[in-house]
Amino acid sequence: MRHFLDLDIIETNHLETIIDNAQFLKNSRKGFKKGKKDNLLTLSNIAVGLIFEKPSTRTRVSFELGINQLGGKSVILSKSDIHLGKNETISDTARVLSKYLDLLMIRTFSHESLFEFSANATVPVINGLTDHSHPCQVMADVMTFNEMRDTIKGKKVVWFGPANNVFNSYVHASKKFEFDLFFGGPNQLKPEKKIVLWADKNDKKIFFEDNPQKAASGSDLIVTDTQISMHEEGVSSETRQKMLKKYQVNNSLMSLAKKDALFMHCLPAHRNFEVTDEIIDGRNSVVFEVAENRMHIQKSILNWCLGYI
Repeated sequence: MRHFLDLDIIETNHLETIIDNAQFLKNSRKGFKKGKKDNLLTLSNIAVGLIFEKPSTRTRVSFELGINQLGGKSVILSKSDIHLGKNETISDTARVLSKYLDLLMIRTFSHESLFEFSANATVPVINGLTDHSHPCQVMADVMTFNEMRDTIKGKKVVWFGPANNVFNSYVHASKKFEFDLFFGGPNQLKPEKKIVLWADKNDKKIFFEDNPQKAASGSDLIVTDTQISMHEEGVSSETRQKMLKKYQVNNSLMSLAKKDALFMHCLPAHRNFEVTDEIIDGRNSVVFEVAENRMHIQKSILNWCLGYI
């Protein structure tokens, strides 16, 4: 049984197989209407549970539609339908849902809850996001870079803004796919100690550069994420905004990257906070291509979890 929980615990050749299959699935759908099923219905008779403690537009639509395209059935469970570890233990919920469903995706807060859930499930479990990591997103990013620029291996990838769950998955990916990862952000919002220790232990250096111009210089890929929490009321504090202002991805910063450098953002974006309109809508941006590829990569992850690839 294969769980898709974090990039660091999956062999590189498996990750590469997932990306190759995602590209095949995408190419095989050229000219199809969005609602048309794939030619190869690998999820025929398969029921997939999609658990959302945290809401998401992209994760829900991309998984639900992808499952349908592969011929499967999806069951959506929102935070009002399921109370992990509250009215029922996480382990009991995992055991019960495993009796009903063939595969489970969970988008939750606690990384520990994800691992407890997967340890007690008797079907494959996919990490749709936790506070610690977001492997589906970063796999879509790598797929998109490879699609546009052949390979991410050996490239300079720069992250601007606070370290978060997506950045943590980028750290894992930098080891697996052999690219150089630079963190461009304030010292107060650097990566958590355990992800830095993981990188050190695995001989993968994270390059820290608090000067955004130096960080951007000669880069092949610039990535940022929201500076305002998706699940935090209001906007970020004045202090936080001031701290992050110089790391905004704008024309002057992007001009220091290579001419064919790409820009990515996992969305939703707070325009003119972490990134300006001219960048997210500009020629270097592949933000919406990445969003599309989320569906293809997740379809491939479903296939991998079930042992079809």
